[in-house]
Amino acid sequence: MHISLFGEIAVHSGDTALTLPSSRKARALLGYLAATARPTRRERLCELFWELPDDPRGSLRWALSKIREVVNADGTSRVEADRERVLLANRQVSVDIVDIRRRLRDDPCTLTPGPLREMADTLARPFLEGLDAAGGDDFQLWLGGEREDANLLYLNVLRQLAVHPQIDQIEALKWARLWQQAAPFQEEAARQFIKLLTMAGRFEEAERTAQAFEQAAQDAGLMISAPIRPDRQAETPAPVAAAPESANKRNLRNQSIGFCRAGDGTRIAYATVGQGPPLIKAANWLNHLELDWGSPIWGPTFSACANGRTFIRYDERGNGLSDWEVPEITFEAFVRDLETVVDALGLDRFPLLGISQGCAVSVEYAARHPDRVSGLILVGGYATGWRIGASQEERARRDAVLTLTEHGWGTSNPAYRHIFSRTFMPDADPADLAWFDEFQRQTTSPQNAVQFQKAFGDIDVRDSLGKVRAPTIVFHGRGDQRIAMEQGRDLANAIPGAQFVPLESRNHILLGHEPAWTVCHKRAIAFLRKHGI
Repeated sequence: MHISLFGEIAVHSGDTALTLPSSRKARALLGYLAATARPTRRERLCELFWELPDDPRGSLRWALSKIREVVNADGTSRVEADRERVLLANRQVSVDIVDIRRRLRDDPCTLTPGPLREMADTLARPFLEGLDAAGGDDFQLWLGGEREDANLLYLNVLRQLAVHPQIDQIEALKWARLWQQAAPFQEEAARQFIKLLTMAGRFEEAERTAQAFEQAAQDAGLMISAPIRPDRQAETPAPVAAAPESANKRNLRNQSIGFCRAGDGTRIAYATVGQGPPLIKAANWLNHLELDWGSPIWGPTFSACANGRTFIRYDERGNGLSDWEVPEITFEAFVRDLETVVDALGLDRFPLLGISQGCAVSVEYAARHPDRVSGLILVGGYATGWRIGASQEERARRDAVLTLTEHGWGTSNPAYRHIFSRTFMPDADPADLAWFDEFQRQTTSPQNAVQFQKAFGDIDVRDSLGKVRAPTIVFHGRGDQRIAMEQGRDLANAIPGAQFVPLESRNHILLGHEPAWTVCHKRAIAFLRKHGI
């Protein structure tokens, strides 16, 4: 049995289309249960689709009876319901949105043009078309979020088709045009479309497209990395071997982005890239699943993590591709977000990589879930935030920084963000610092940047350190300008059996070109091999 949620909802048993209930609420309920694929409380379903003073529970029972007539038509019972929860069980049934998410997550590097074309055709149709007003406000919010997720999947598929090595230039141009139309302000989409137009000899159209994109970006107040101009000589295929693709660009092209929702409804974006045993990186100050790969700061580290492994990371709530407007930015929420991503991916056991405050998140997760964490790699971490034990002078200084952040973060003047970049990487060159300044501005809002700093100040995992059972290695720069090495040493001393490795660096974020980064990388690999992780 197959359930189609794109376009008007449809259910097929083999090649036979089954007749759905005439009730829009019943069809919307079926779509919700199929898309979520998890048990849902009856109270929640009533809130989504029915309002008092009607009889929500009676209406739910009636709708479920109509759904059973459809999904159980071949004699297989698929609706599981007790007094508390309802589930559409995955018994010989496939759902298009669930299948697409799984394929993009599990086979991001091996998808051939055929499956990608089918996905593009499916994703081009509206998700649950015609059911916009079938439920209440909460259903509208859920439906809007699912349609946003589906649109991002669509962009991901169009991108893969536009750059796929097995697709000829003419077809690639078609997909690039659709990609650019679906993401009119995405620089990568515009550049690929213009490149293919130029290679096809359509120079005037390429020039018009470039001018239109730059003007639209300027009108929208967006920055582009460099002017976009068709280069007839550079873009015309030459009878020489093409330059090898950088590891960072290859990883960006191959990574698969997915979304999951935390218990409070916050949408969390995660990405997987590479093949092999999993390695999960806890989120830290600040991330962006796509922009990170172009970073002189994160690019080398993430490429190394994806070498021989399935590297998994996510954007913390409030920044990157995750929801920015969220009900809560706290340390407890950070830990729950990590739990949400792990559960969404169905991982049983894995090593965790923590950097900066991501170390505390990793420690807390490992203490709560000792059976799931096979090892901890902690870099530049600490057990207590800046507010704990701080002097009055230190609190006053931090409060001043919060004020500067709130009023200057979103401006074009990088001086406010420079406060952070200089302490994160005092030995970085000016180009790296300039990149990080602009990266921070694009990655979160001024209000969230303030809330992040407040949340970091309240971190306290001292009681959890002794509960960690996983093998642990702790790295810390001797001259770290943001978190003193003593805090890293204290972290290691309190974790049973942890190994501490001091690094010859003043940077809080290790740079790929400094010797300390190489030492950290080699020792981390040796640690994983030693423990068979």
